[in-house]
Amino acid sequence: QVQLVESGGGLVQAGGSLRLSCAASGRTFSNYLMGWFRQAPGKEREFVAAISWSGGYTYYTDTVKGRFTISRDNAKNTVFLQMNSLKPEDTAVYYCAGGGSVGFYSDHANYNYWGQGTQVTVSS
Repeated sequence: QVQLVESGGGLVQAGGSLRLSCAASGRTFSNYLMGWFRQAPGKEREFVAAISWSGGYTYYTDTVKGRFTISRDNAKNTVFLQMNSLKPEDTAVYYCAGGGSVGFYSDHANYNYWGQGTQVTVSS
C-alpha cells in the first residue's frame, strides 16, 4: 500500500506561481509512475502531468505545457508540480496519483493510489 499526501496549494493571482508537493510512504515509491490530476467544480477529473519511475520521461496535457513542470526526488519519496504563469482556469483541486502503467499515463483509472487533494485557486 502507498499513502500519498499533497501540499502546497493555495490562493494566487493570475500570472503567479505555486509548487505542489506529494509525499509518498509505504511501498517502493521509486518503482511507480506518478501523476497529477485536477478537478474543477462541475467538471470531470482531468490529467495534468505524469513522470516515469526514473524521471526520464515526462508527459503533460497541452493546456499546461510550457507552464508546469513535473519532477520527482526518489530519495525523498516526493513528486513535485511547479506551476508558473497560472491562469484562473487552472483553479481546481489537484490530486497526486501513483502506480499503473506508463502506457496509460493520462487515464485516471490506470492509477492505484491517490492523495486527498489540495486546492489551487487562481484569481483574475
